[in-house]
Amino acid sequence: MTRRQLLRRSGLGFGALALSGLLEDEVSAAVGEPHFPAPARHVIHVFLNGGMSQVDTFDPKPELTKRGGQMLPFDNLQTERRTGVALPSPFKFQQHGESGIPISDLFPHLATCADELAVVRSMHAELPNHEMSLMLMNSGDQRQVRPSFGSWLTWGMSSDNRNLPGFVALCPGGLPVGGAANWRSAFLPGAYQGTHVDTSKADPSRLIEHIRNPRISVDQQRRQYDLLKELNARHFAERPGEAAIEARIESFEMSYRMQTEATEAFDVSREPKHILDLYGEGPQNRQLLIARRLVERGVRFVQTWHGGGQPWDSHSNIKSSHRAVAQQCDQGLAALITDLKQRGLLDQTLILCTGEFGRTPSVEMGQNGSGASLGRDHNHWGFSLWMAGGGVKGGSIYGATDDFGFQAVENPVSIHDLHATMLHLLGFDHRRLSYRFAGRDYRLTDVHGEVVYELTRQGKPERT
Repeated sequence: MTRRQLLRRSGLGFGALALSGLLEDEVSAAVGEPHFPAPARHVIHVFLNGGMSQVDTFDPKPELTKRGGQMLPFDNLQTERRTGVALPSPFKFQQHGESGIPISDLFPHLATCADELAVVRSMHAELPNHEMSLMLMNSGDQRQVRPSFGSWLTWGMSSDNRNLPGFVALCPGGLPVGGAANWRSAFLPGAYQGTHVDTSKADPSRLIEHIRNPRISVDQQRRQYDLLKELNARHFAERPGEAAIEARIESFEMSYRMQTEATEAFDVSREPKHILDLYGEGPQNRQLLIARRLVERGVRFVQTWHGGGQPWDSHSNIKSSHRAVAQQCDQGLAALITDLKQRGLLDQTLILCTGEFGRTPSVEMGQNGSGASLGRDHNHWGFSLWMAGGGVKGGSIYGATDDFGFQAVENPVSIHDLHATMLHLLGFDHRRLSYRFAGRDYRLTDVHGEVVYELTRQGKPERT
């Protein structure tokens, strides 16, 4: 053994002992606790991937109806495709709740929860492109490899359940655009990456592949795992600091522990009939119920995707296409809010419902530049989202787009502002939640982001 090897094995090798003790106990985060007391401890991010139209859901525009069939006064707002005249919304809006929040008839069930919603009408992104806007919404950067919000949160806050992942991504029927990159951990330890579950499978034993080995007993599997853990620990001792090895060890540990609890957590048939009736049928509603069950069991971040691809990407016939996808999740969204509130979990759970951008108020033209298909193109200049629970100021509307719903003009909110606000509701100062990598300190909001205190019940503190 050389002197270098001796120093490395005797000094840095103690890291493997520490890791072994850590894994024997439970998953711990690098930070562990929030910076200050806050109501929210969990997040459910409902991702309506493809781009929900703001002027057809939460941002009514009477002027758009008046100017239907006319060219709108915008010539400098670039969209991904050519658009034509103003396309009035085919849906009817009505004020709901004591707050009087206008919601279209696309969401009749969700409208009953209007006083729990904080609607942001002045969101804006950077490009009218699915892949880049998805990355921006999830990780705060549309080009570079960065950790997703769920990874930052699970790294920053200790786990409440050692037998389930801290970050779960529910997506029925395939992966969204960009695939697993949407819930990546990037330069954070691999243990904080999201765990994907295909919720199109109703049988809980099939939701996670290979959760049990049918050929050997539990005791035999335990002995196999103990041997594997010992071999990995020896391997890690000779290669201290190797993040990939550490992540592999952690993944084996988590996979073994999940056998005791994962199947039960995903089995919605254990719920009473009145809860199943509350959520309704279909994979969207079922996965929203699963999200509640996971949060109830201590999972920090649950992301529910509307499906593979871009289900809300209504380039043609927005009346029928938006109606179809809204009907798949409307009942479940209202049930999620109601169910969490009844269980005393709503204030602990921050719900975010959004797409990656909005849609144009003008009609999308055909690819050859002629004709129209009564659909809307991508629009990153201005769009809407809503939040509920987790210290959010319910029954409120923040910001505004122009008279036609094209561009955010009043109190514009960037994705960095949104992330800063969400972290604040979880007890983190986004400027202090950083990770040292490649010679610099990184954070979710990079060098941007301002907390939108008007969206919080506490409002702006005297000192920030």
